Amino acid sequence: MMTLYSTITCPYSHRCRIVLHEKDMDFEVIDVDPNNKPEDLAVMSPYGKAPILVERDLVLYESNIINEYIDDRFPHPQLMPADPVMRARARLLLYRFEQELFCYIDEIESADAKAIEKARVAIAENLTLIAPIFEKQKFMLGDEFSMLDVAIAPLLWRLEHYGIKLPKQAAALLKYSERLFSRPLFIDALSASEKVMRK
Repeated sequence: MMTLYSTITCPYSHRCRIVLHEKDMDFEVIDVDPNNKPEDLAVMSPYGKAPILVERDLVLYESNIINEYIDDRFPHPQLMPADPVMRARARLLLYRFEQELFCYIDEIESADAKAIEKARVAIAENLTLIAPIFEKQKFMLGDEFSMLDVAIAPLLWRLEHYGIKLPKQAAALLKYSERLFSRPLFIDALSASEKVMRK
């Protein structure tokens, strides 16, 4: 059985919980208090933070790596494209999400008001740039829910919580967000703390 060490408010842990629920498999989630981390966390990950996936003698950290492993191990439903070219493109987009969106999470969760405002503006601008995709298609890669939707969903869920306001040009992205949030498995993957992040 897989065990996921997960922080109840962390968007990266949220990603892994979504994938585990999508795969409908046996797993255990151990909630980690970020202010009072268990000592074995530092042993399992050089960065000492969740999410961490443990399966027998395998220990993985980094949400995208964990999620790709789960997808390879349990291929139904498949979340990464089967075609090597599409798969490489998906990996590039996952990388871009980290560089252009999730890189601002630490600043938004900091106490530095200037950094928070700068991060909010950058995230809003970068999300607005991808909004037109959803005027033509249901999900990030077309009609099928994929790992790209998994990767971005936790950020979209937290927009209000992070104080990020999107302009009218991002209307299609907000509609896409609602499609993601209405998935029963998305709701199942939410921690109690995440449920209260949105009114």
